[in-house]
Amino acid sequence: MRHNRGMAGKAPTTGPTGVDPQEFLNSLEPRRAEEGRILLDLMRKVTGAEPVMWGPSMVGYGSMHYRSPSGASEGTWFRVGFSPRKAKLSLYGLQGHPRSEELLARIGRHTLGVGCVYATRLEHLDLEVLRELVAHSYRDVTSVEVTQG
Repeated sequence: MRHNRGMAGKAPTTGPTGVDPQEFLNSLEPRRAEEGRILLDLMRKVTGAEPVMWGPSMVGYGSMHYRSPSGASEGTWFRVGFSPRKAKLSLYGLQGHPRSEELLARIGRHTLGVGCVYATRLEHLDLEVLRELVAHSYRDVTSVEVTQG
């Protein structure tokens, strides 16, 4: 299966860390910390996977193998995840699946980036649709071939 997962054909330099995701969320400003706790719980329940910090600000669930079409880069990345960034929430791994477009059309106010779904506030998203999208995306991918974005 081919997906544009935002890796643009190069190996990410970010990997899992030993940081507790809850401690990371506690370090954020109150609104982002609360949104992060909601996403932490939602994605844990939907995926059945424990959250893992990837780099300083991304929380990921599960893992998958990826390979660029040229074979020049490959590695391991999380299957779905999020980052409660200051300006926007970044949601990862939710695009490029058979039902992604349909579910994203129903999810609420968001924008799309290369491999990311952005929302300024979690309250702008329909959490039931987000649960469905996370479940669908998590089940759909175990390995990907990354396309140039």
